[in-house]
Amino acid sequence: MVRAADGAERPARTSVWLEGRAPRGRGVRHGGQPSGLDRERITAATVRLLDAEGLARFSMRRLAAELNVTAMSVYWYVDTKDDLLELALDAAFGELGLPDAESKEDWRDQLRTLAAGYRGLLARHPWVTTLTGDFLNIGPCSTAFTSRVGQVVRDAGMPADGRPGATAAVLQFVYGAGTVESGERDFGFGLELLIAGIEAKVPRD
Repeated sequence: MVRAADGAERPARTSVWLEGRAPRGRGVRHGGQPSGLDRERITAATVRLLDAEGLARFSMRRLAAELNVTAMSVYWYVDTKDDLLELALDAAFGELGLPDAESKEDWRDQLRTLAAGYRGLLARHPWVTTLTGDFLNIGPCSTAFTSRVGQVVRDAGMPADGRPGATAAVLQFVYGAGTVESGERDFGFGLELLIAGIEAKVPRD
């Protein structure tokens, strides 16, 4: 989500996934580079801290203490705190189990599975809701999830010009439900309405 006030205060950032920065090594010392660290370990520790203490309390110093290294050691692997938060966001999406692209399961059941998985992710990691609004969220795991939802919508028979809107409707519904912590019954009812709406827009032979 882009806020007008933020845009006036600081230049808009793009994404760590668009800036072509590769991991800077895996536990080998070169000119002061810390041993025993890699980007995956740092990202995993970030997810743990965000889960345990929340986004407001997260800092690079706190992360360094968790890893038992200096804060500057972390910067061998990421340039900014925002980059690290974006990596953690995609790592969280990596927890989602995606239905096989060749699955013969009914598209409705696949969509229910994907929606329930996304909702569960938001419940396990409340900070994901905030970061999804703050970043482009175009990492490989997030992109794979969005693409899989789009494939299910396509398999439902939705015409090409309706697929982006239908996919966005699914994602926004689950995101919104996670934000307001809707009950299981309300979530299920809303999802069934959404599925019925997709069915209604599929051309009949």
